[in-house]
Amino acid sequence: MAKKEDLSFNKNEDVNKLLVTDLNRKLDEVYLGGGKKRIEKHHSKGKLTARERIEYLLDKGSNRIEIGAFAGEEMYQEYGGCPSGGVVGMIGYVSKKQCLVVANDATVKAGAWFPITGKKNLRFQEIAIENKLPIIYLVDSAGVFLPMQDEIFPDKEHFGRIFRNNAIMSSMGITQIAAIMGSCVAGGAYLPIMSDESLIVDKTGSIFLAGSYLVKAAIGEDIDNETLGGATTHCEISGVTDYKCADDNDCLDKIKKMMSKIGDYEKAGFNRIKSNAPKQKIEELYGILPDTREKQYEIKDIINRLVDGSEFEEYKATYGKTIVCGYARIDGWSVGIVANQRKVVKSKTGEMQFGGVFYSDSADKAARFIMNCNQKKIPLVFLQDVSGFMVGSRSEHGGIIKDGAKMVSAQSNSVVPKFTIIIGNSYGAGNYAMCGKAYDPRLIVAWPSAQLAVMSGTSAAKTLLQIEIASLKAKGEKITKEKEDELYNKIKNRYDEQISPYYAAARLWTDAIINPIDTRKWISMGIEAANHSPIKKSYNVGVIQT
Repeated sequence: MAKKEDLSFNKNEDVNKLLVTDLNRKLDEVYLGGGKKRIEKHHSKGKLTARERIEYLLDKGSNRIEIGAFAGEEMYQEYGGCPSGGVVGMIGYVSKKQCLVVANDATVKAGAWFPITGKKNLRFQEIAIENKLPIIYLVDSAGVFLPMQDEIFPDKEHFGRIFRNNAIMSSMGITQIAAIMGSCVAGGAYLPIMSDESLIVDKTGSIFLAGSYLVKAAIGEDIDNETLGGATTHCEISGVTDYKCADDNDCLDKIKKMMSKIGDYEKAGFNRIKSNAPKQKIEELYGILPDTREKQYEIKDIINRLVDGSEFEEYKATYGKTIVCGYARIDGWSVGIVANQRKVVKSKTGEMQFGGVFYSDSADKAARFIMNCNQKKIPLVFLQDVSGFMVGSRSEHGGIIKDGAKMVSAQSNSVVPKFTIIIGNSYGAGNYAMCGKAYDPRLIVAWPSAQLAVMSGTSAAKTLLQIEIASLKAKGEKITKEKEDELYNKIKNRYDEQISPYYAAARLWTDAIINPIDTRKWISMGIEAANHSPIKKSYNVGVIQT
């Protein structure tokens, strides 16, 4: 185990702390939304920003986690960008009730919906549906971003799916409260009205299918927006909204009172006892995770700094050593941990096995452990640092594909909630077996050290380089060593950009990039949310049995 006085520990610590510093710097930029000038303009209208509204609404000093802060990062640059996808969403507590709060950021293109905005809102609703979590919408949006309407309007996972989900959640008894705190136009007008109860802020909130300009163009009627769809109109004449609020603070105070009266929920019954901090200091995570991907480390050193009392009951400790499985507690919650071991180990036959790679024995071990956790109703935590499955004749003849399929099947059919933390590599089929985004983790987050791709940048660049060289030679071109190096660097730089955790977070392949020392909070709040939703389905892995 690395010691704080070790040179390697200090080097690791420096590198990983710099990654966290860069993460915090990027988050500070994201938190500005559309920028300081637009925030000032927003304030001049007597309105709070999206983040200020959420901060006021959530219980003071309580834990909260933000979903998709980096959504849209470096995307839509031709339109000036779309920080956080123009919408902010956090899991937190209102009147001591855990819930999901979603707020349009009107400082970003007046809160208009880009394609990533739609994807992000659907992710919020997916979280609410999976966990039967109350959801509060703070609406302030100009509707669909028209220049990109073809990418947000008509398809199954586009804008209209939001309202379908409103109806589904209502039928499931999931509380939905909507506050109209700014513009709410066209199709977007259905979201608050399909919620259980709706509030509207006087003078700043408005809701209508078509604004005054469109009404004039369509039917020739002259009318102002306030008379057409303001708070007085909808609270006194149409009856569309339920509560009229004096200002943002009054509106948010009313929501707090509404949330304080909601009854308790039926629980899934996941095991929890009093929380106990790890005996090993969690801050030492920075010094344990290597500064480069070529170096090895002991995954149990990571686990011991994440789990209560640093107590970990390892399953099949001497078998399938490239995967580590075992039982522990995180913030009092019972969990089953499946973690990749990124170091060279000896197999049961004495053969040396590469770290971070699945072999038949490790895949078999993980599949059996996942089944055990489902039988015992224990939530699963996947710690990903995986390069993929072992290749070559020995592995193929040994049935690696079938053993990998068993593991994928075991975790795909899990009925207990799953949580995925990408701490290093997340490559190829290893991403799938270790519960990547396609396999419905309740939450999936990455440390700043994470990389997501089919394969590493170096491996991909070498593969693509050979294809490129063969193509150029077929055209009669002579490839010098200098030309080959130039092509390699060009390919690798492009690929490295795409395997960055920020590239993944921008596209919502992960829910967040987090400081490693916040991992316990994310898992604990995730299991608490999952505990809202009792397990109704029996566990069955289908035809692929072990």
